[in-house]
Amino acid sequence: MRKLSFVVFTAILAHAAIAQNYDAHKAFAPIFYTSNGNEFRSADGAPGGSYWQNRVNYHVNVSFDTSANILKGTANIDYINNSPDKLQFLWLELDQNADMEDARGLSEMNPGIKASSEKGFKFSSISILKDGKWKPVDYIIDGTRMQLRLKDAIDGNGKALKIKIEYSFKLLKSSAGDRAGILETKNGKIYELAYWFPRMCVYDDLLGWNTLPFIGGGEFYMEYGDIDYTVTAPSGLIAVGSGELLNGKEIWNDKILKNLARAKSSEKTVVIRSLEDVKNSSSPTRKTSGDVTWHFTMKNTRDVAFALSKAFMWDGAKMDLLHGKTAFAQSVYPQESVEGKSEWNRATEYLKASVEDFSRRWFEYPYPEATNVAGPIGGMEFPALTFDYYQVGGKNLWALLSHEIGHSWYPMIVGSDERRFPFMDEGFNTFVDIYAQEDFNHGEFAPKRDGEYAPKGGNPADEIIPVIRALQNGPTLMTPPDWMDYKYVHPLAYFKTAFGLVLLRDIVLGKDRFDYAFRNYTKNWAFKHPSPIDFFRSMDNAAGEDLSWFWRGWFYNNWQLDQAITTVKYIDDNVNNGALISIENKEKLPMPVSVEIKEANGKTQILKLPVEIWQRGADWTFHAPTTSKIISVTLDPNHQLPDIDRSNNVWKPS
Repeated sequence: MRKLSFVVFTAILAHAAIAQNYDAHKAFAPIFYTSNGNEFRSADGAPGGSYWQNRVNYHVNVSFDTSANILKGTANIDYINNSPDKLQFLWLELDQNADMEDARGLSEMNPGIKASSEKGFKFSSISILKDGKWKPVDYIIDGTRMQLRLKDAIDGNGKALKIKIEYSFKLLKSSAGDRAGILETKNGKIYELAYWFPRMCVYDDLLGWNTLPFIGGGEFYMEYGDIDYTVTAPSGLIAVGSGELLNGKEIWNDKILKNLARAKSSEKTVVIRSLEDVKNSSSPTRKTSGDVTWHFTMKNTRDVAFALSKAFMWDGAKMDLLHGKTAFAQSVYPQESVEGKSEWNRATEYLKASVEDFSRRWFEYPYPEATNVAGPIGGMEFPALTFDYYQVGGKNLWALLSHEIGHSWYPMIVGSDERRFPFMDEGFNTFVDIYAQEDFNHGEFAPKRDGEYAPKGGNPADEIIPVIRALQNGPTLMTPPDWMDYKYVHPLAYFKTAFGLVLLRDIVLGKDRFDYAFRNYTKNWAFKHPSPIDFFRSMDNAAGEDLSWFWRGWFYNNWQLDQAITTVKYIDDNVNNGALISIENKEKLPMPVSVEIKEANGKTQILKLPVEIWQRGADWTFHAPTTSKIISVTLDPNHQLPDIDRSNNVWKPS
């Protein structure tokens, strides 16, 4: 027996040397979570009983000079310190400064670029309210960040500080890292304004002040609050903005108001301002000369954006939410957006369907309006409003509009840190896009594919294999985007994340458990600031599964998967007694196993093996209850797994 045990042990060691890529002790290493839950963030992934986050309310009043392209105004900021800490200084984001010659992103990509006095924010006054009087405050500006240095610290637990900033900037053809800009059209210019006022950085319980500079790849992390804003510009323009227009009845002419009322009660798209109106230079505003002031407000939001143009055609429709609630979908676009292959006349249809789908599946849309703006920006999201390229049609237009408004859920409602963890917004949003695309108009544009990686006739599992191979020694999903070559951002943050969630939903957890857990995460962290660990804990707890092996292999590493059939033997050499099938995990990533067995008697069966079979090592042998000669054994017959070598997935008798 000792000799036999030694022989078996030696054989195991010899095989381990061959299958050296897989290490069960690393794949299923204990203590994945290196810190316990606390009063701020619970062990089950939900906000803790003492969870806090600071709040910022803005009152911003600006005017926009369409001849000089200069925005000028005042931002009044109410900063509420709900943390338990005293704050001796404050940090703000100045994202228009991304275009300045000394901004890190621009200087990194274009060393030696010429200076320009036109670019970035200009400040005429920065003050705080002290003893009923506005007093100047010391500050420094470093690229896209500003630090206010206070003489008296702000106490915590709800104490507030009022800040007033008088500022201006020039809107460029491409501004704020190509997230705002100007487009010249046949019937006038389109002005898209984003990151148009100084915004507070987030102070949280994880890192304190979040002050990563805006370089370009990473996006944004902002505090929630109410934003009340006015925009003064020449009459004759259409203005749309995040939130709700409060004074529309005073601004719009009677024809616009009549069409707008019809649109807000219609299931089908209603034209509010036609191409004929645009070409006739018919003013949408009651005032036909001088300036008009639009007054918008948005509750519990992390940002707002707006757009202006006399070239805008305008249409809209009612969106049906849950429990009888409704909201309004609208699109504005120039003549060029309905010419050639451009099909912006369907934009509101796509917007309505997307918002209704995301509301039904994941979390009800909380805002009164949702807006598409056609213009120069390829695709950029803001709360309840998107900037999308003006000349797109068909499936591409659907994919663009649905994806960008989907960001109203991730990260606009679920306020994750895009600058550090883009998978929590781009990836989650790409994932929910899959099902919206399946649902829309009986799958008119389905299936959703990541076109950049989608060869004809392939499927997502096969398409991601080259990506995984290319990333073997590259960044992971936990790497901030500005810390990697930008060529990796899309395949990681969008494609790999979304496909990973599909694996969890279709292979590991099943649709019911996954959907329940994902909805629970979304509900618990709506209008809050989750971290990746909060997401991982949320899914583990709500689904009732220890998924640490998956988070470790797919998110913290770029481990590959290679499942293989090694031997098939009949019990006692009798085909009627069933077979012993041996399989091997040849690479580092473990996954559940699906086995298709075809017999000579015409019977086909699918056996499912859980991921736990790999906890003890790289090999597993199981009994297949067959009763006739086996024609073939196939692992992952439907190609759902990203198996890098399918040649060893099939066994047939010699």
